[in-house]
Amino acid sequence: MSERSAECLLVEDNPNDLELALYALRKYNLSDRIQVARDGAEALDYIFRTGAYRDRYPENHPKVIFLDLKLPRVDGLEVLQRLKSDPQTRMIPVVILTSSNEERDILESYRLGVNSYIVKPVNFEQFTETVQQLGLYWLLLNQTPSR
Repeated sequence: MSERSAECLLVEDNPNDLELALYALRKYNLSDRIQVARDGAEALDYIFRTGAYRDRYPENHPKVIFLDLKLPRVDGLEVLQRLKSDPQTRMIPVVILTSSNEERDILESYRLGVNSYIVKPVNFEQFTETVQQLGLYWLLLNQTPSR
């Protein structure tokens, strides 16, 4: 029997942003298999199958990772660096979804190999519309290589 894989890994520590993102993804039926990580260490455990996720099947990587930058324990840039430096995970699309519009964060994210960088809108409707558009593109339209 095979484990159902998460289509999306959502890495977000802000409970309000997390709730809005989950609402938008589920409202538009974009993913019924969303894995949530509330900090960078939990995200790394999930991706690299350590800690609580050591029994996760190795071939079941998410189709996309939505990653906040300002995270407790391990920040988003370090998570991104680890993902993109490992041959087993570097092909997973990573979308930074953050409140930071600082040029240094944008430059460093692209230097590390991010696929897209989105600044979170502060307005409820704009935020849910942004997440909906991201979900449509990355979960339904974007084609990734076979694993």
